Amino acid sequence: MEEELRQAAAVLDPMPPELLQIAVDAYALHDLEARVAELTFDSLVDALPVRGVTDAPRMLTFTAGEVTVDVEVTSEGLLGQLLPPRPAGIEILSGPQPGTPVTVDEMGRFTIDRPPSGPFALRLRTGSDVITTEWLRA
Repeated sequence: MEEELRQAAAVLDPMPPELLQIAVDAYALHDLEARVAELTFDSLVDALPVRGVTDAPRMLTFTAGEVTVDVEVTSEGLLGQLLPPRPAGIEILSGPQPGTPVTVDEMGRFTIDRPPSGPFALRLRTGSDVITTEWLRA
């Protein structure tokens, strides 16, 4: 019954997109010591289309100072690399539940075996430094 009420509320009184964006932005601020990595490349916006390719993975690049995070979003999950390589833990944020942390290897590479659903961001912990990417919709 609860699910039916949620569905009815979604149809009869949908959440305004501006309110959803405010909520996502507010959640991103819960870790105020984190630096925000700016989105500097998104293949949906910045890449040239390739003829014959219909399901290309989405490529993202985030930058925070000297740190760059390259991410490939696929239907199987996320593949990425932290540059310059350094020890770090990375988790995918996709709501109020904590994400499962993954460890970056010695080359700065990481894999998250769960594709993001809905808005998501990445949180990187490198020693005492915390970096959070901008929120995006998968």
